[in-house]
Amino acid sequence: MNILIAYFSRKGSSLVKGEIIDLAIGNTEVAANKIKTILGGTLFQIETVHPYSADYHACTKEVVQQMNEQARPALKALPESLDAYDVIFIGYPNWCGTMPMPVWTFLSAFDFSNKTLVPFCTHGGSGMGHSESDIKSLCPSAKILTALAIQGTQVGQSDEQIATWLKSLDLA
Repeated sequence: MNILIAYFSRKGSSLVKGEIIDLAIGNTEVAANKIKTILGGTLFQIETVHPYSADYHACTKEVVQQMNEQARPALKALPESLDAYDVIFIGYPNWCGTMPMPVWTFLSAFDFSNKTLVPFCTHGGSGMGHSESDIKSLCPSAKILTALAIQGTQVGQSDEQIATWLKSLDLA
């Protein structure tokens, strides 16, 4: 089984328990690396041509504007093909109840027929939001497995939670 772990993550200032703190590594990147440690696979970071502001409040304004416009921000790169992969994990922070718009760009770029998609997200208290139904709408021909939502403040201690979830997927 060939696995791709595609993820969007943002470092910089973030709102944590009502306080703005600086994240050297985004929470979703931490989770993606934990999945890779357990399962192996290839990591692919979804990155925009024009990065989001490192400032939390400025970033929030950018995010809301993109959501309102249903923007599909340009990405720095895409995998040439997904043909080599059977299972594609797709990770992201929950922004405004769904995936960040760069993840929409990524998912819109490929045909996921005969692929298994496995969503995971990090969040500040809102879980998966409606991102699972959004993925199903964007990728109707994909097999979509049970998603995992990880509280951002707990991602550093989420090894057991991630391992239990991965085992429950029965990917072997």
